[in-house]
Amino acid sequence: MNNKTVSKNLGWLLSVGGVVGWISSFILTIDKIKLLENPKYISSCNVNSVLACGNVVKTAQASVFGFPNSIIGVSSFPILVLIGVLILLDVFIPRWMLQIIALVSGLATLFVSWLAFQSIYVIEILCPYCIVVWAMTVPIFFLTSRDLFKNSRNSTLKLLVPFTGFLTLAWFAVVGAAITLQFVI
Repeated sequence: MNNKTVSKNLGWLLSVGGVVGWISSFILTIDKIKLLENPKYISSCNVNSVLACGNVVKTAQASVFGFPNSIIGVSSFPILVLIGVLILLDVFIPRWMLQIIALVSGLATLFVSWLAFQSIYVIEILCPYCIVVWAMTVPIFFLTSRDLFKNSRNSTLKLLVPFTGFLTLAWFAVVGAAITLQFVI
């Protein structure tokens, strides 16, 4: 894929979003380790009964695959940072690499959407660091998809390009409304 067709915005999002997502995932991983060492440990983001990472990382939903979900972020966000920096440096990025990012970040978007639902309606506690990871994952998926779709030979996919920004905002609006309805109103 010609890097002229890959937006610098995507490079910035992968770089900055990857760093922010990695930091949040890293902090969650450290908190999980500290909780395993000391069950009375109070997480740095335990603000009140609603905003409490420490309480969320103790749930089954925080280790869906048998290990802390945050390890997925710790291992995957640096890859996005690297690719983002390469895009910013105008290094050629093969189309297949962006397709993999779109596929994996699409699966991650489904996963964080499920986690958001679980956090809001089942656990009924919000984890600020988890929310940061959600907030990085969703735009990465939609912006990567946008860059792929705009250069697709498939005319149907090209039709989706103008809607990727709307879909990103719609995701945030739905989750924001759910949080507001569940915890504020």
